[in-house]
Amino acid sequence: MVSETKNYFEEGKWEELGTLSSREILVTRGQKLLGRIMLILLLVFLLGLFLPWRQTIPGRGVVTALRPEDRPQTVQNQIGGRIEHWAVREGQKVSAGDTILIISETSQSYFDPQLPVRLQEQLAAKEGSEDAATQRMQATAAQIRAMSKALQLQLTSARNKVKQAENYVDIDSADLVAVRNFYEISKSRLARYEAGYLNGLFSLTDIESRRLKLQEDNAKVVSQQNKLNNSKQSLINARIELDNIEAQYEQSVAKAQSDLSSAFSSKVGAQGEISKLRNEISNTEIRRGLYVVRAPQSGYVVKTLKAGIGENIKEGESIATLQPEKPLVAAEIYVDAMDVPLILNNSEVRLQFEGWPSVQFSGWPSVAVGTFSGRVSVIDLVSSAGGKYRLLVRPTIPVPANDEPWPIQLRQGSGVYGRVILRTVPIWYEIWRQLNGFPPSLEAEPKAGGAAK
Repeated sequence: MVSETKNYFEEGKWEELGTLSSREILVTRGQKLLGRIMLILLLVFLLGLFLPWRQTIPGRGVVTALRPEDRPQTVQNQIGGRIEHWAVREGQKVSAGDTILIISETSQSYFDPQLPVRLQEQLAAKEGSEDAATQRMQATAAQIRAMSKALQLQLTSARNKVKQAENYVDIDSADLVAVRNFYEISKSRLARYEAGYLNGLFSLTDIESRRLKLQEDNAKVVSQQNKLNNSKQSLINARIELDNIEAQYEQSVAKAQSDLSSAFSSKVGAQGEISKLRNEISNTEIRRGLYVVRAPQSGYVVKTLKAGIGENIKEGESIATLQPEKPLVAAEIYVDAMDVPLILNNSEVRLQFEGWPSVQFSGWPSVAVGTFSGRVSVIDLVSSAGGKYRLLVRPTIPVPANDEPWPIQLRQGSGVYGRVILRTVPIWYEIWRQLNGFPPSLEAEPKAGGAAK
């Protein structure tokens, strides 16, 4: 530098020497200024590391409804048919029960316009069959009762005959004993007379008379024995007749019971047919009411899924999409699995809706503009597609004083970005956490006047 200046003096280049001095002076001052600026920035940076930072858990999703009945649904027809008339157009508001679509029958089983009348006639016929079976049961039961009474009379008569035959047997047995006694006496007398005749006490005429008497008594014994045998045979016949009466009664009663069971079976069969016909009549009436497809609840017809007149639709096929009129909106956002344990029910959330301009400061939600307040209402217990967990966020009620209520123009399906608000930490801690991939802190935020327990 000295040699270069000397050369300039020797050569007489005074102007160029002045320019060089100015440049060197500026370079020296610029380095010092830069150093001061860097030092100030470093101090600002170090001080900024201790500024408070609000930890948040980000998540993206869509606007939905908190209740299942408030979400868009498809209107379905319960029976298959042919489209005859559309009663609505897309975007039209409908009330619960309003007609959306009218269809006609395509099943051959229901083509007959007089089908209910035919079914009523069949039902009347089956009811007549049931009445006939009931009357047949009553007649058979009456027949069984009459047979029971007749049996009691016949059994009484047969038992009396048996008793009478037993009495005859007893009488004839006693008479036989008496006759045999007379016969034995006659034999004894004849023996005495024969001995007296040998001794000359009695005549031959007396002997012959006694012999004749003995023969008569013997005949009486034989006759009485035959009479007793006849009485015993009559007793046997009376008992056989009694058993025959009981057997015939059991046979007749068994046949009557069979007829009664057959009548009961006919009645039960008729009742089954009657129930089936009544069910078919009811189904037919309900089916005819299903020709008109009605709105299940009040709302707006978003889109018709079928078009034209005369097109056939299947049973249970979706025909239109219905958006309920006044849904209880909520934000459905998805967060990482690592952050789910830190989120509690009723945690505060700041939301940004697509279509509403906003300025979001991640660490300072209090200075954010265009965001809305919400509270966590549901935390899924299982992960969704992609390993993320779903949160349902409802509006904060009542609305905080420094916030605005959710826009009434929100439509389900529009995008939403949310941040679940956690505790406040220094910026240096948040940078350190982010660099290491740690989740937000679980520690409770200290309360005013002391540390949180």
